[in-house]
Amino acid sequence: MNCLVEERAVELGEYIIKNKATVRAAAKEFGISKSTVHIDVSERLKKINPQLYLEVKKILEINKAQRHIRGGLATQKKYAKLSSKK
Repeated sequence: MNCLVEERAVELGEYIIKNKATVRAAAKEFGISKSTVHIDVSERLKKINPQLYLEVKKILEINKAQRHIRGGLATQKKYAKLSSKK
């Protein structure tokens, strides 16, 4: 595996842990796709640094459990903004 890819996977894992970031936020921060982030932290990181992988996995599971709440809040905000323009 390419050394740069391995380094990126570790950096992504550390970023997600430090910021409790979502895959989407990490992708935006690193300028890569969500798919790449997901592959890096779920497949590559598991082989490179299993302990870091487990920590990242916990955060991503929390994010996954909360995503419906964030989606609902975003929708509520969107319609409140539209309503205030009228």
